[in-house]
Amino acid sequence: MADTSTTGAVQRYGRTQRRDAWWTENIPFIIVLGAFAIYTTWRALQGKYYWSAPYLSPFYSPLIDPEHHWWPFSPAILILGGPLGFRLTCYYYRKAYYRGVFQDPPACAVSEKGNKKYCGETSFPFILQNVHRYFFYIVCVILAFLWYDTIVAFRFPNGFGIGVGTVIMLIDVILLTIYSLSCHSLRHLVAGKFDCFSCTSFGSARHGTWSGLTKLNEHHMFWAWVSMISVGLTDLYIYLLAIGVLRDIRLL
Repeated sequence: MADTSTTGAVQRYGRTQRRDAWWTENIPFIIVLGAFAIYTTWRALQGKYYWSAPYLSPFYSPLIDPEHHWWPFSPAILILGGPLGFRLTCYYYRKAYYRGVFQDPPACAVSEKGNKKYCGETSFPFILQNVHRYFFYIVCVILAFLWYDTIVAFRFPNGFGIGVGTVIMLIDVILLTIYSLSCHSLRHLVAGKFDCFSCTSFGSARHGTWSGLTKLNEHHMFWAWVSMISVGLTDLYIYLLAIGVLRDIRLL
């Protein structure tokens, strides 16, 4: 537990009675998320090399005004706000970057810097985290486009086919879907606000759905990580195809 022996005084940063290397738990998050943020920003601002028939990068889906008739910047900027906002306001990612980036607190039972009054997410700007459920709705729309793009990835010039890119896109959209379905907001939307399932319409069906989503939610951190890595690797694969570094292999 945190050392609180100096009640009323300013706590020294990092004071704790923990004997483990608590500071190491933030290192993977800082490295992986930092690399993902840099790569995503670079690709989103690049505005090209997002298509290698029949594959479309998930960073650019849905593809809006690629010919720049009315939007002079990268098409990715028009849609990345939805997925990015969903992840930034995600309950798991909040915990991770509050600790890893803001050091607020650095870890469980480790004191913060200064004698700050805790107000949680009830004041600006953190109260904006409550829009998470609305980003979930946006992501559901984007997922529909990603599934469409995956179906298109089976259509080659000579008809139905399967390439390495097809498999990569299919795995990616499945992982993104599972991550979205494991969201706390969806559990609440389905039945999380009920205290009595037998007292509401379709109570049995809602309880079954809620129970299934709860099992997914128990591994929400895992789905958050693997889906983030998969979407980055999917874009990277399509980018390397588009610039000619790789050649897609037809499996069927």
